[in-house]
Amino acid sequence: MNASRILIIEDDDLQYELYEEALRQHELFRTTTASDAMKIIAQIQPQLIILDHILARGELGLDYLGEFRELLPYVPVIIVSGALEAQQQISALQGPRRAHYCIVKPVDLEELARTVDTALAECGEAEVVRRFSALERSKRVDIQELLSRSTDRLSRQTQIRRILGRAGDRPNISALARQFGVARRTIIRDLQELIRRGELSPAVYPGTLAESDAAGED
Repeated sequence: MNASRILIIEDDDLQYELYEEALRQHELFRTTTASDAMKIIAQIQPQLIILDHILARGELGLDYLGEFRELLPYVPVIIVSGALEAQQQISALQGPRRAHYCIVKPVDLEELARTVDTALAECGEAEVVRRFSALERSKRVDIQELLSRSTDRLSRQTQIRRILGRAGDRPNISALARQFGVARRTIIRDLQELIRRGELSPAVYPGTLAESDAAGED
């Protein structure tokens, strides 16, 4: 994996040396407090944040989690701490400003390296690209569905016009609905559209959808 910019917020020198060993292929930046990290985030523009909970000057990492997620909404955050209870870990991983992962100290360095690789591959910029791709796919599906429905409607209306042209009588709405497998109101809308386009005489169906519904349409 290519080197990524990782901001490590950790006040323990020994712990940071372990991070340097496990993540030596990446470009690492360090602060010992979350407030100091907030000051340099714009300059660093990290691609991932590793956040300890108990920090220098009495700061608590989780108190700053929401601010980090607000400033860098698509940058994955890994919480690393031995001071969090189970419920605190669960809370940190929930909600719109949640962390992406939570690792308990003492840290398994292999697990940390795997988690960092996964976060960089699955979150951050990759997550943004996936969301846009999914949105584009959704739009294409919606357009195809609309086109299909429009084609079906036009085909049905053409057949209705031919049927009524042969019969020469007022249409049997229920019979047409059964024939085409649609609701009665759908046939009524088809008739109204055909009349508006001048393809059928208004005398064929002089009523309105509202009147038909009031009379007990399905």
